Parts: sequence; C-alpha cells; structure tokens
Amino acid sequence: MVEYLLEANSLTTSFKIDGEYYPAVDDVSIRIRQNEVLALVGESGSGKSATAFSLMGLHRHARVTGEVFFQGKDLLKNNERQMNKIRGGDIAMIFQDPMTALNPLMKIKHQIQETLRIHGTGKKSERESYTIELLDRVGIPRPERVAEAYPHELSGGMRQRVVIAIAIANRPKLLIADEPTTALDVTIQAQILDLIRELQDDLGSGVLLITHDLGVVAEMADRVAVMYAGQIVEVAPVRELFMNPQHPYTRSLLNSLPSEEQLGSKLHVIQGVVPALNKMDRDGCRFAPRIPWISAEEHEHQPKLREIAPGHQVRCTCYKNFHLNTSMDHGAVEQRVEAHQMEEGGVDRR
Repeated sequence: MVEYLLEANSLTTSFKIDGEYYPAVDDVSIRIRQNEVLALVGESGSGKSATAFSLMGLHRHARVTGEVFFQGKDLLKNNERQMNKIRGGDIAMIFQDPMTALNPLMKIKHQIQETLRIHGTGKKSERESYTIELLDRVGIPRPERVAEAYPHELSGGMRQRVVIAIAIANRPKLLIADEPTTALDVTIQAQILDLIRELQDDLGSGVLLITHDLGVVAEMADRVAVMYAGQIVEVAPVRELFMNPQHPYTRSLLNSLPSEEQLGSKLHVIQGVVPALNKMDRDGCRFAPRIPWISAEEHEHQPKLREIAPGHQVRCTCYKNFHLNTSMDHGAVEQRVEAHQMEEGGVDRR
C-alpha cells in the first residue's frame, strides 16, 4: 500500500528571464496523506502557486524537473492527454480568482457539466440533475436559478462556491485550494473554509491548502510547510509550528499577527521583500538579507532541511541564534499566537 497520496521529491520549476532559467520552486519536497490537510504558507512571491501549478502540470513555459508521485505514479512522466484525465478527476484545484477561473460566456450549469462530461460521469440527464445537487451541496440557495446564470451575475462568494462545485464534481482524491478565501469578506471566508473541511472529511481527500493567512492555517491544517523564496524553510505539525516555531521566517510571520494584547503597540514588520528570481543568493540562507542583525557566521552555506524533532524540519542553522529585532518578549509572542488560535477555532482538529 502506498503510504502517501501525493509525494513530490526535489520538485524544481524554472522560468526564463533574459535567456536564463531561474527556479521559482527550488528543490521542494512535500508529502500528503489521505484525509490530511497540508498548508503551504508564505508571502506573495514565495512560490506557493507555482508549486500548485507544477503539481497539476499547468505550466506551459517553464522547465519542471523532479518527481511528483500520485498514488505511486510519477505525474511528470505523463503526457498532456494523460494529465487531462487526471486534472479535474482524481486531482482537482480551487483557483485563487473565481472570476478568471470561470468562463464568462458559459452558463454555470454548462461549466459544471463540462467537467463531468470530460471525465465520463453519467448520462446527460444524470449530469443535469447532479449539477443541481452539487450547487445545493456547496450551499448555493435556489440552485436551479443559479445554474442558469452567468458568472458576472453572481457575487464573489457565490462564484467561489461554483468553483468548489466544479472541483469536487468528480470526487477528487486530492484537492488543491489556492488562496480559496482571497478577497472575500470574513463571513464568507468562514463559510468557504467550513465547506472545504466538510467536503474533505466526506470525500476522505487529501488537501493542499495554499495561503498566507495564518488564521486559516490554525483552523484548517494538520501539518504546515512554510515556504520562502522558492524553498521550504520549515515543516511541522500545526500545533508544533504555532507553539514552537524555529526558522526566523516562521517566527517573524507569527510575530506579525495582531491581537488584543498588543493594542496601541506597533506590529512587527519583516524588513525587505522576497528577492527577485534573478537577484537572489542561491548558495546561502535566502532569508539572511531580511535579518541583517544576525551575523553571517550564524548562517549555513547551501542550507538543507534537517529534522530537529519528530516531524519537525528546519532549514539553515541560523535558527539556533535568532532573536527578533523588537522589544516584544517571547512570552508576549506566545500569548498572542495562542489568543489568535483560540479566535480562529483552535488547531487540534483531530
């Protein structure tokens, strides 16, 4: 029996800039079990969506190398015809922007029925009734009426529910959710997350949840992989990551969380930005330029992920001597993270 539903090894995705290829996803390895939620976390530009598109085989002008085993078979060895049978079937994706994911010239019912037809699900009459069932299942009121609508006639939350309906139509074994709550108001965000969790539990699917929202991570994830500048810099069970973060980037992200305990004080701000693909130092710690108060001697040359506790991996030795460049003490940090977890529904899902 295959232990992992999805296992990516040394996945590298490079894009051409001025005639040279530069990795946006650099030697990334991730694993997802059945009925597990792995959150992939990081700032915009860290390589999260590029990773998701690589797993789905959606890059058209990139060089992708490594291994992506799904149910024991390497997806990177598949041709486009073989991938078309998998995409939208055994592996489905909830895209970040539902307005661009949906065809503006097609009615909602035709877009759902298209994915059913491509994967040979049911007869025409069965697909029509199943379409209404799917819309009802994702919490859309008056599904018969919505089925006849065009995307522009629906709200952002409704469009996102339609995208989810399309994604789950063929009962996927792996669901990739790329920033599924971006640009939605707080109430709709909570509804969408509850829906994804219910569907995941119902289908027994593995879920790769891509987000920059640590509150979403606390509520949804079983394990967390923190990504920075194309690399995974820390991997841990969700409770371990929140209560015992190690990598300087992870600790900086967590210290950027607002809470009631810090009313009136300044939030921690991470200096600088994620470096451009063709400008970053690929031999040293990629986060080093953003923590200049940590000496070069504390960083590792060509840092690797190392296990520091069961299931907890960290990249670079700089974590051993890292300290925040702030007056906030560690106790206050822990209180703020714990308060944030409680506000978001806790982290112990199972």
